[in-house]
Amino acid sequence: MGTVGIILLLLASFVLGSIPFGIIVAKAKGVDLKKVGSRNIGATNVLRSLGKWPAALTLVGDILKGTLAVAAGRYFGAGLLLEGLIGFSAILGHNFSLFLGFKGGKGVATSLGVLMFYTPRVALLTLVIWLGVAVFSKYSSLAALISFGLLPVNVFLLDSGDTGKMLTAILITALIFVRHSDNINRLIKGTERKIRQRE
Repeated sequence: MGTVGIILLLLASFVLGSIPFGIIVAKAKGVDLKKVGSRNIGATNVLRSLGKWPAALTLVGDILKGTLAVAAGRYFGAGLLLEGLIGFSAILGHNFSLFLGFKGGKGVATSLGVLMFYTPRVALLTLVIWLGVAVFSKYSSLAALISFGLLPVNVFLLDSGDTGKMLTAILITALIFVRHSDNINRLIKGTERKIRQRE
């Protein structure tokens, strides 16, 4: 694949990732998601503000952004390293959306979508860890921090055949922690909202 093709795929992936499904779903319900709950555009805030089914639609949309980005990279023969970077570009799009003035969400669902196509066994383990921590603690942010904090370790244990996968895992983990910096502070202070907590 040539340089121009790679650049186009990275840009297309960023635009795809920028689609704010949470905003779209909430707007269809007559709600401005940026003014309710945590004001985040992701599925957790949609769940708090609008309920299960709107949250499920948001979650599926955000996951598909990551999955389709990596699938496009594979379809065009980009190779494992570039597939990961193309998927990471979709996560960046979600977090710094072109349609929201380069603001956005935390990137958890889109990151999971990238992993589902890129390294399925690691994606499954990440999801299981997320669910376990979320059910036990009731904190979505803590579940994300622990499950994605372990991501490089899980890649090493389950899918260490390519350095591109480890690089992608490290990039995803770093971005998750950067985007959750406020959540980390609230967890330390004991002021973080639980998953179904509205205020």
